[in-house]
Amino acid sequence: MRILLIRHAEPDYTIDSLTAKGRTEADLLSRRLANYQIRDFYVSPLGRAKETAAYTLNRLHRAAESLPWLQEFRGRCSDPETGKPRLPWDLPPLLWTSLPGVYDIRTWTDAPLFGNGDVRIVWQETVTGVQDLLGRYGFRKDGPVWRVENNPRDTIALFCHFGISMAILGVLTETSPVVLWHRTLALPSSLTEVVTEERTKGVVSFRITRLGDISHLESAGEKRSTAGLFPECFTGVDSTDPAVNGTLGTEYIY
Repeated sequence: MRILLIRHAEPDYTIDSLTAKGRTEADLLSRRLANYQIRDFYVSPLGRAKETAAYTLNRLHRAAESLPWLQEFRGRCSDPETGKPRLPWDLPPLLWTSLPGVYDIRTWTDAPLFGNGDVRIVWQETVTGVQDLLGRYGFRKDGPVWRVENNPRDTIALFCHFGISMAILGVLTETSPVVLWHRTLALPSSLTEVVTEERTKGVVSFRITRLGDISHLESAGEKRSTAGLFPECFTGVDSTDPAVNGTLGTEYIY
């Protein structure tokens, strides 16, 4: 089985939609996905994900099921400096790396910081959501592996967001989402691919074969969006999000 985690295209967060560039990205993405044999589509209920998915769904004359838990990982904790709510996937490096047990999926939610909010609740919601979704295809979580009687040769696509995508990867690969949130980034309209590996009949592990792939943009000469990326070098402005700065910040073409 193959799972595609697709981040929405470049967003305009102020209206929960896409920018003009985002619509171009979504169209290029749809042309790529048209070549995939996708059995089922799922989408976040948030506007920017639904608008991104619409380009592919319209091209293929398909529909997607909206899953409430696919909306961006919304759990928050209390910032130890300001006391204000803060997202667990947006923590300064000296803060998150100092949290006890943060590198282990079994213990990361035990860190005191995550006890001051609903992070643990949303994490459990995510775990349950992933298990229920894969249960539709015959998979059952069993400790560090998954079990399945007949592993389907199908592809499913989830149009969602970076934070929740990394949380899903954490569930699938037994990896702390805190590490994935802060050590990786799937840029807007990117595709992350996870496939099953069944070396023993009925015993499955998941492997990441692509993470944040934007080759559909590169092949078309479309510059990548940096929404969600922090500056490569210190600028005094803690974001390269165009919704914040009105600029794409550092722009690379690979």
